[in-house]
Amino acid sequence: MYPLAQFAVSLVGLSAVFPSLAAAATADEWRSRSIYQLITDRFALPSGSSIDPKTCNPAQAKFCGGTWQGIMQHLDYIQGMGFTAIWISPVNQNIPGPTAYGDPYHGYWIADVSQLNDRFGTADDLRQLSDELHRRGMYLMVDVVVNNVASATIPPNYSQYLFKDPSYYHPYCQVDHNNRTSAQVCWLGDTKVALPDLDTENQIVVSTYNQWVSQFVQDFGIDGLRIDAAKHVRAEFWGPFCKAAGVFCIGEVFGDDIDLAASYQGPTTLDAILNFPQYSALKDAFTIPGPGNMSSLVDQFNTARRKFTDVGVLGNFLENHDLPRWTSFSVDIQSMFNAMAFSFMSDGIPVLYYGQEQRFNGAGDPVNREPLWPSQYDQGDTYKFMAMLNQVRNYLTQSGDWLHQPAQIISYTDEALFLAKGYVITVLTNIGSPPKNASASMIGSGFSPNQVMIDVITCQQVIVGSQGSIYIDYRKGGHASILIPEYYIRGSDICTDVQRASYQGMTPQKSASSGAAPARLSSAELASSMALLAGTIVWLTVGAV
Repeated sequence: MYPLAQFAVSLVGLSAVFPSLAAAATADEWRSRSIYQLITDRFALPSGSSIDPKTCNPAQAKFCGGTWQGIMQHLDYIQGMGFTAIWISPVNQNIPGPTAYGDPYHGYWIADVSQLNDRFGTADDLRQLSDELHRRGMYLMVDVVVNNVASATIPPNYSQYLFKDPSYYHPYCQVDHNNRTSAQVCWLGDTKVALPDLDTENQIVVSTYNQWVSQFVQDFGIDGLRIDAAKHVRAEFWGPFCKAAGVFCIGEVFGDDIDLAASYQGPTTLDAILNFPQYSALKDAFTIPGPGNMSSLVDQFNTARRKFTDVGVLGNFLENHDLPRWTSFSVDIQSMFNAMAFSFMSDGIPVLYYGQEQRFNGAGDPVNREPLWPSQYDQGDTYKFMAMLNQVRNYLTQSGDWLHQPAQIISYTDEALFLAKGYVITVLTNIGSPPKNASASMIGSGFSPNQVMIDVITCQQVIVGSQGSIYIDYRKGGHASILIPEYYIRGSDICTDVQRASYQGMTPQKSASSGAAPARLSSAELASSMALLAGTIVWLTVGAV
């Protein structure tokens, strides 16, 4: 039996050294954030490191030397893209390496969860990272592994774990991923690196975990938790666990099963999950080469809004540490830009996996865990595109009720899709980068004729036509368009290079009573107008200009 009294004493000691600074960030506070996900070992070497920066080969699955100090020293790079939160890989003690699958550089092979992983720094280093993020107005999300520990042997050496008695674990069995009970009680991993499964029905395990996470969050000023392998634990475990943590919890429910994913969001379980069903649908819709299946994305979009408690806090992503890089299977950069625009301008919290802004192309674990430093933290076109998306989304979240308005797909074809959220219309296509004698158009946008819209991606004007029609020209290639009424961004830092004088002759429609720009509808009023029109109008064509 694990000595719980000793565990409590150790937590009190940590608390005395690290007084609480956690802000108890709620799901609604996270709703407006955008998250940059990183693997500590691969993001940044600390200043003065003696490690040769050219020696990190991700295929070898070895430690490369990134630390919490390295992250802190490169926060300007992340904040320069406009991200308002970071999600870092697990910080807790891991089993020693190497194993048959390399070193535990990623942090997911847990030994004693109550101890920190000294490969990445000290408790002071982690606290300094948290403090610096908060000084910048950013949030810290930490990945935690609760379902299991790790072992290079079967049976494991239980003395190395927080829970030191075998009775706190489910008996060994090989997991059957097609059986939900098996997925929750059997061991992940294999005989080379086994992942002994904690018995999260055991009340001592439950109470100890709740006590640990409460103190862990307080000690290091953590604002949110990403829960690894959440679906491998009964959903009801997470409600008390997250209540004890007192911060936003978003879980990994891997796979396309939307019913299973939705069962892990709610008041008795997690605040949110990472939206794997949407990820798969975005692949189907936008990858080049690919099926070009816009209808799959629309079906998933509509089903999610029926099934989930709150789609506005789900995690939207195109890459992570377990998936192939987008550019490893899609050869056209516009496919990624269009899918990314959907992730930022729809409901949900955008998540970017480090290196996507550098177009890394690792085709799955472990080569999708590249070191970032060989890029020299370049701020090229993709970095700037991410910065633009964040700039627009951050402005919208702070300038009205856009964030809380539900997104709608007004209509679509196999090649284009119009997404409306509040007073913003996003036009997306899967035709790719090469110029094409094609266009996308719609009527019934909810905006008045002659209304000046700004495409904030290109900073070009789009003038609303009769019957609220909008026209997008693809003769320069299949770019995404984010259209916002000019008067909503007037005075902002968005598209400041657009000369306002150029609007002469194409100014917004005047009001007969005041001579002012058209009435500034609320997001709800525009959404209502679009909903009334969308059901009766066939609006979208992609074809010859």
